[in-house]
Amino acid sequence: MGDSEAAVLAGVGPRLRALRRARGTTLGELAAQTGLTASTLSRLENGKLRPTLEQLLPLARAHGVPLDDLVAAPPTGDPRIHLRPVRRFGLTVIPLTRRAGGVQAYKVIYPPAGRAATTKPQTHDGYEWFYVLDGTIRFVLGDQEFRLGSGEAAEFDTHLPHWIGSAGSRSAEVLTLFGVQGERVHLSPARARHP
Repeated sequence: MGDSEAAVLAGVGPRLRALRRARGTTLGELAAQTGLTASTLSRLENGKLRPTLEQLLPLARAHGVPLDDLVAAPPTGDPRIHLRPVRRFGLTVIPLTRRAGGVQAYKVIYPPAGRAATTKPQTHDGYEWFYVLDGTIRFVLGDQEFRLGSGEAAEFDTHLPHWIGSAGSRSAEVLTLFGVQGERVHLSPARARHP
């Protein structure tokens, strides 16, 4: 292995640690998401273990970043984002940003009302905003309930219990922004129920 390859591999550990910390994820949580042991993850982050492709692929998937970001591959010049949709609780969530940490953008497709299991109203630190692209949204915020149609937006205090779903007999689509805390609450597997 040449000096340039060794330098690339030496930088993987600090990038993995930075991504995990930016997401506010523990080694144990990341181990559960990737199938790698917490010990292996720790050794990768500390540079005591040379990463393999079999280890990097689930890590990139768990962090929601392209494999190129883990190894600091040179930019291709293509700014388009090609991340795969994620299905959670019957929703289709399409990541629209690829950098871990900070505020992230997603397109969320909610199935028709009553057709998908949904989480109970959630609270978390951070920030949340959404814009209805198509359909009608039922938005529960604390003790209030709102209906928003195409072209309407909402920004709210995430410390209040909140829930979003389709209000109609057809799917609804929103563009949403939330931070690491919202990502953890809204996109992590959890027990589902209707509010």
